[in-house]
Amino acid sequence: MPRAVYILAIGIFAMVTSEFAVGGLMPQMAGGLGVTISQIGYLITAFAVAMSAGGPLMTVALVRIRPRSALMLLFAIFLVGNVLAAVAPTYLIMMLARVITGVASQAFFGVAISVAVQLSRPEVRGRALAIVLNGLMLGTLLGLPLSTLIGGQFGWRAAFWAVGALTVVAALATMTGVPGLGRGDGANGDFRQEIAVFRNGRLWLALSTSTFIIGATFAAFSYLSPILTQVTGFTSESIPLLLVAYGAATVIGNYVVGRLADEHTIRVLLSGLVLNAIFLAGFAIFAHLSVPAVTAMLGVGLVGVTMNPAMAVRVQRVGNPGPLVNTVHASFITLGVIIGSSVGGLVIDGFGLRAPLWLGVGLAVLGMVSLLPELGRTRAQSSTRSLAQERVEAATTR
Repeated sequence: MPRAVYILAIGIFAMVTSEFAVGGLMPQMAGGLGVTISQIGYLITAFAVAMSAGGPLMTVALVRIRPRSALMLLFAIFLVGNVLAAVAPTYLIMMLARVITGVASQAFFGVAISVAVQLSRPEVRGRALAIVLNGLMLGTLLGLPLSTLIGGQFGWRAAFWAVGALTVVAALATMTGVPGLGRGDGANGDFRQEIAVFRNGRLWLALSTSTFIIGATFAAFSYLSPILTQVTGFTSESIPLLLVAYGAATVIGNYVVGRLADEHTIRVLLSGLVLNAIFLAGFAIFAHLSVPAVTAMLGVGLVGVTMNPAMAVRVQRVGNPGPLVNTVHASFITLGVIIGSSVGGLVIDGFGLRAPLWLGVGLAVLGMVSLLPELGRTRAQSSTRSLAQERVEAATTR
């Protein structure tokens, strides 16, 4: 496995830490900016909207730039956004900061994943994707609780300063450790070919499944802190430890999915959706009880965002490994974040803090429905292969 794959994971770790920091600092940020928790939830939505809409446009703008140079430019934009968040005097300035960081983060995901695929041998690309996406899982395991801890001890602004410092470290590592691929190396590919692949209906179906998977997870994840404190009864001091446990579950799940994604893509996705729906429903029903609530929360961590390697493998198989396809896929993933966090905030206002969990159940069910055509296709192909094998065996016997 090329060393650069691990370095790219550091960059994604920085991006994800900034994205998730708001989820762990909701009460402090609401008090500091003089707004409600639901309004702070919309900062998560703003980040996701910027990723979904602005990320592909940024990727198109960078298509003629060498991949490593594109990554460095994106680091610079991301750093500016985090500094702005750290000094934001008002809610509107904080919203602007989230938009800037969201656009840079999305484009970084697309370019980084494409570079990782190009640097890795075909037989280990699924595992390479899992390693790069471990930056996402480690952002949950370490970045989120650390930013929550820093925010609790030194104020929520300090958490964004810390992310800024982490961004500088990741940029320096990328500059020295990621090879300078040229445009001819395939990392940027042919733009017309990348656009043409979007005529494939199976690609759009795969993208929609990713949206439902992440939407179901983020309906719960975006509001873990208030649910665990106001419904389950945990103290705010215990939230970082609970988030560490949640993050550990995502790392374990990502490792398992990364190993299975290449050979059992659709089965992994279906199993993850079924289990996620069960865990989310259990969380909603038993949110007032500490042990069942934590157990269900860890279950969501195991089978939620950890589906990313399988999702990426499926999209690249029906599309291509180019940066635009990967960025658009990331946009559909963040569309799930938008749906989960924004609709979750709306249902909280009307039905209470358990409502986002039930929203997650509904989105997981929709994800299962979106897999049905691919399941039928897989079974048909399996039957065709079995029939062909029987004919070969019969011919051999004769």
